[in-house]
Amino acid sequence: MLKVNPGWSYDIRGADPEKIKEPTIVVANHQSFLDLPLSYLLPWTMKWVAKKDLFKIPIFGWIIFMTGHISIDRKSLRSAKVLDKLVEPIQERIPGMIFPEGTRTTNGDLKTFKNGAFKLAKRYNFNILPVVLDGGYQAMPSGEWRVRPQQHFTISVLDPVPSEQYESENELKDAVYALIKQELQSLQTNSKGARKQ
Repeated sequence: MLKVNPGWSYDIRGADPEKIKEPTIVVANHQSFLDLPLSYLLPWTMKWVAKKDLFKIPIFGWIIFMTGHISIDRKSLRSAKVLDKLVEPIQERIPGMIFPEGTRTTNGDLKTFKNGAFKLAKRYNFNILPVVLDGGYQAMPSGEWRVRPQQHFTISVLDPVPSEQYESENELKDAVYALIKQELQSLQTNSKGARKQ
């Protein structure tokens, strides 16, 4: 999807497979629909948790259904239990992938994180691997199906965060949030500087 448009380019930083050698939950900020194909550029297989509405999208939805990813209804009281389906793949060294904001940003800023990924990490001593995505909001904001013909995307994979180093899921969540926010602000500042030159 990303290679179809010659006006799109991307840069992947820090995507070392050694970062997922331990049981890991990958968490990333969520800027647009394009975050999913962007994340597929990472050099490892992941088990996704995605909103059930995405599974209804022609072709793309069929692909994520047939590849065994997990559908979640965020309005359901059982949504937290759905995350338990990630435990076995993660223990078999297939990282789980979650967008902890729960839905796409509406203004480009980082939204509050939900607890699910961090609760699971604390319960099973999984690492958290923060991934920062930039460019998706500019290329395709929430609610839009038209895309910018030219856009540069960045995927920045930070260092793993061992959940056992934090006493609670909230402390773990706050630490990961701060890391992602700092890196996102850095990427956005550099991107603005590049556009001015």
